[in-house]
Amino acid sequence: MTLRISVDARSTTAPYEQLRAQISESARSGELPVGYKLPTVRGLAEDLGLAANTVAKAYKALESDGVIETRGRNGTFVAAASDAASRLAATAAAAYATEAHRLGLSREEAEAAVRDALRAAYDD
Repeated sequence: MTLRISVDARSTTAPYEQLRAQISESARSGELPVGYKLPTVRGLAEDLGLAANTVAKAYKALESDGVIETRGRNGTFVAAASDAASRLAATAAAAYATEAHRLGLSREEAEAAVRDALRAAYDD
């Protein structure tokens, strides 16, 4: 298995964002399986002709999104997507509940807003 990434220097999308999006999509699609060891920041930067800080910024964003995990000196690996998705959803739900309560919505009003949003998102 080889990590296939390309960065278009002429693109209006920042190189770190191109890198982040490609790794994220590859992990989400299963092209990069859970546990796949990613190249080092320096190694990937050298392969792509990028600054190490650019790759580090992409890795940091991916780790923040739960797509990858860094295991210290052992390296950086693709994380279990379902775990990451569950954590992110729980964080978003908690933030919504806190905000709805702060706004003075009743539980029923807050739940109705969630049902409407889910219906809109899932019933295209």
